[in-house]
Amino acid sequence: MAEGGDNRRHPHNLQGVLRLAVEAGAAGDGQAPAVPMSEERKEWLRGALAEVSKGQMNEVEQMKRCLAVLQKDGMKAKECEGEEGQRDEEEEDEKDERETALEILSEFCENLDNARDLMVLGGLQLCVSQCMGHVQSGVRWRAAQLLASCAQNMPEVQLHLLAIDALPKLLQLTDSDPHPTVRVKALYAVSCLVREQEAGLQSFASQDGFSVLMRGMQSEDERLRTKSAFLLLNLLSAHPEHKGTVLSMGMAEQLVSVLRLPHSSFHEHVLGALCCLVEDCPQGLKDCRSSSLGLEELLKHRAKDLQGREECQEELDFCKRLQATCFQGQQTDDSGMDR
Repeated sequence: MAEGGDNRRHPHNLQGVLRLAVEAGAAGDGQAPAVPMSEERKEWLRGALAEVSKGQMNEVEQMKRCLAVLQKDGMKAKECEGEEGQRDEEEEDEKDERETALEILSEFCENLDNARDLMVLGGLQLCVSQCMGHVQSGVRWRAAQLLASCAQNMPEVQLHLLAIDALPKLLQLTDSDPHPTVRVKALYAVSCLVREQEAGLQSFASQDGFSVLMRGMQSEDERLRTKSAFLLLNLLSAHPEHKGTVLSMGMAEQLVSVLRLPHSSFHEHVLGALCCLVEDCPQGLKDCRSSSLGLEELLKHRAKDLQGREECQEELDFCKRLQATCFQGQQTDDSGMDR
């Protein structure tokens, strides 16, 4: 028996199946495979490939069952209107079932093919129309998570979600939902719709999305503050054409006021956003140099506090960069030497 013969006859994983498929294709092209393929082996390969296809089909069927759970929830909500207090235990079970269905869908839709299938099945429409406004916060944030999973790096899905008005609903959840996790997950979904997606960014700007980020940075939830500041920095870095829009909203003043709050790690992103606003932008430079902001003194104190703290090196770099851009030239003019 040839060395390794058994392993070649009976691969135990998808890599082995694919290797056999490649060998079979090579044989069809006139290239001799490393081991002649017997009829038994060919039959095993056909069966293994069928199982792979069946697995994908099973995922679609499971997604359909999950959607049936969510659809049933919508129908029962209408049927049971005015019957509160009669089915507490059953409703608790249904809540768990809904949340589990959304979690399964999110996991499946990390696969781009499944995300596309869910869109075709009407799952995204169902999620936007029923789940995002659900009374249970666990359903709302899992719905937002699902939209984020589907929209990541998928222009086709992004455009579909924009067409069915998912973005304004996500912005509303980000801005005003009473549950902090819902707000964080909704902002994550917003990010997946607007980053690297021109149509999404235009819609975001027209719906005052930058104001939503500003209020997010002023919230009490550290996760929301961090994600809001990071998204603002990313958008301003990638799309400097929106600097004028945010400056007209008084963004420079608002960002400086955020820096005056107790120090937090998300201030790194705030300083980065300010750097974007002043570079190659006369209006941003003028706003940040305004004596009423007191930014120069604030930056001096912040740089001193951050000095020698390795974990804050990027924040310190932004701080020095902002100092140099806004005030170094003024100091040179006043003193005749570049400090």
